[in-house]
Amino acid sequence: MFTGIIEGVGKLLAKSNTGSGMAFRLEAGFDLSDPEEGESIAINGVCLTACKIEGRKFTVDVSPESLSRTILGKLSVGDSINMERALRLSDRLGGHIVSGHVDCVATVSDCQPKGGFTLFSFSFPGSFARYVIEKGSVTINGVSLTVNSCTTDTFEVSIIPHTLLVTTLGQLSRGSLVNIEVDIIGKYVEKMLLSKGTDGVKSVESQLSSTFLAENGFV
Repeated sequence: MFTGIIEGVGKLLAKSNTGSGMAFRLEAGFDLSDPEEGESIAINGVCLTACKIEGRKFTVDVSPESLSRTILGKLSVGDSINMERALRLSDRLGGHIVSGHVDCVATVSDCQPKGGFTLFSFSFPGSFARYVIEKGSVTINGVSLTVNSCTTDTFEVSIIPHTLLVTTLGQLSRGSLVNIEVDIIGKYVEKMLLSKGTDGVKSVESQLSSTFLAENGFV
């Protein structure tokens, strides 16, 4: 699990095909002071396993599934990448709960400076719109951000200068593609609301309902 607070911007040093997947050689933008072979590191928001760790350099294998759902396959050698090591139980949860499992790819439809901030608009598959809510959380290339507003297939976020400086989001422009992970809590809530018993009938044991969520301030 991750928080969406980027530890540093790294670089893609090399890439190669491995069957239907790929292998990346990466360099972290921070010290791997206590590296553990096989640990999870989020690469542009994608949870991958680090191996062959040598100082700040390490290798990850990217599965066909990750290539099909993310923009990792479009990266070129020399590209900058947002990186975050996995959350420890003693860490502050500065962003939100991020799994590192990308849901879809979105496109930057507009970006405009606004009062010291930069307002980004994204278009994304409408099938994920139900998980994106105003003032809710969304992960963009591994960065935890708050949704300003949203429609059935678009959403907007305001990004502060610090975030643009310390992540790769400052390199985005109209037409750029990004990895999107929606808030995992929404997916679990939906699953419980739609859960069915072994006979195919919606379970009556759970007290969780849309009315309950509304009465308790969740929606």
